[in-house]
Amino acid sequence: MRGETILLVEDEEALRSAARRILDAAGYTVLTAEDGNNALLIAAQYIGDVHLLLTDVVMPHMSGVALAEKLSNVRPMLKVLYMSGYADNAVVEHCVLVAGTHFVSKPFTNEDLTRHVREVLDET
Repeated sequence: MRGETILLVEDEEALRSAARRILDAAGYTVLTAEDGNNALLIAAQYIGDVHLLLTDVVMPHMSGVALAEKLSNVRPMLKVLYMSGYADNAVVEHCVLVAGTHFVSKPFTNEDLTRHVREVLDET
């Protein structure tokens, strides 16, 4: 299925814009935020379902993990895909993410991003 809504949270504008273009082209509805506080506001104001939170792990003011926890309290069906420029193992080893968490490394190709998004959305 395409057409799901993704809340994309990335503090780097160029990467946020690039990811939005990739996801738009793949047929998703994309809401964007530059930080966790803005993402919480957007999610609170958005009437429809948000199917996936695609968030940077390390951001100013609020981590992606903290954001996911807060959003999951109000949107319990929300799926989460984390992204980071740090290597997957380094992020897990430093206790930022729990092993087995959905994760895509930056930089990513169009195919990498859309494949990871689809895998998380299709997971039951």
